[in-house]
Amino acid sequence: MSPSPKRHPRVLLLHGIWNTRSWLIPLAWRLRTQGFQVEIFGYPSVSGGPDVAVPLLLERLRGGGPISLVGHSLGGLVALEALRQAPELEVPRVVCLGSPLCGSETARSLADHGWSAALGRSGDLLQHGLPGWSGPAQVGLIAGSVAHGLGALMGALHGDSDGTVALSETCLAGLADHCIVPASHSGLVLSHEVAGLTAAFLRQGRFPSEAVRRAS
Repeated sequence: MSPSPKRHPRVLLLHGIWNTRSWLIPLAWRLRTQGFQVEIFGYPSVSGGPDVAVPLLLERLRGGGPISLVGHSLGGLVALEALRQAPELEVPRVVCLGSPLCGSETARSLADHGWSAALGRSGDLLQHGLPGWSGPAQVGLIAGSVAHGLGALMGALHGDSDGTVALSETCLAGLADHCIVPASHSGLVLSHEVAGLTAAFLRQGRFPSEAVRRAS
């Protein structure tokens, strides 16, 4: 009898605000070359926000078997909010790329300057973030350190950042691991290094020992 074909680990990617599914195609391709079966989840990030995205994501995840999640920016917040509401789902690991899990000063600055409409229905989640993580899924976060982005242009950020999200905004209590790469907020999705780190965490629940971690 011939051996059964090896099943590749399944991964679902979630984009951030103002983006679409196509934004994640380069990352999806890189993860596929690493041996993952990759799908992309699209949602209306401005007109729908988490009130629409989270129920859609929960519907997508239920009954489908084990699958890990990778979310860029707002996508990481949506992923964790869905698992906070339904911790029983078969999601072993989550990787957040530049997600402002503790709330975004850039988002608060936009709101303070009368640009709340640009954030749409995702504004509240982006501004306030999530409570500390205590769910069963292992969560890793990759933060960028190249300050090219909207927050830097607005002068909304203080300290190290990826130009849109401050490093301090990514350090949520309860993370399994956290590392830093030389990339901007948008560049996290396009980085070959980030794809490799993401693949490592999805397999092992930790980033490689040589990854740069924030000093505690």
